[in-house]
Amino acid sequence: MEVQETRVQTDRVLTIPNILSMARLVGVPLFLWLILRPVFGGPNSDNWALLILMFSGISDYLDGKLARKWNQISSLGRLLDPAADRLYILSTLVGLTWREILPLWVTALLLARELMLLVMVAILRRHGYPPPQVNFLGKAATFNLMYAFPLLLLSDGSGWLATLAAVFGWAFAGWGTTLYWWAGILYVVQVRRLVKADAVAD
Repeated sequence: MEVQETRVQTDRVLTIPNILSMARLVGVPLFLWLILRPVFGGPNSDNWALLILMFSGISDYLDGKLARKWNQISSLGRLLDPAADRLYILSTLVGLTWREILPLWVTALLLARELMLLVMVAILRRHGYPPPQVNFLGKAATFNLMYAFPLLLLSDGSGWLATLAAVFGWAFAGWGTTLYWWAGILYVVQVRRLVKADAVAD
């Protein structure tokens, strides 16, 4: 079930949590450029790409924690945070698939879930409801994937470190993908209940 936020929301834009989310969004194209440099004949910049991913994961944790602690939860933040999450996941999927680090079927599975959510959001808008809030399960899925992706990127090499990164990377990827779909199915159930309630009310 969705956990409703009981704290007071603010309409302020320039809050610390929002600035962190904006910084994460700015990092998306930079990350994608760095990860794809070897594909187009450039030098390997995986270390820099890993640093950006690490910053994304840390800032993702901080923006939510600070927003709650400082009562800076905002409507803009509710949009920026999940948008940054999804764009990082999308850009990482593109980069790792293009580099042939991630199999196409895994990418297709994750993108299918995103497509399903887009359909749910469209249905909600048609019935006058806002997009669903990010729940704990969805956040847990994102955290798993954000751990998996840098480890899988690190596994694109040789030696014991690459081998260890591959083992843990695929473990996080498996959990993340499972939780990602589980959270998506819960969203579908929520949308179905709302639509059904509307039909009864009419």
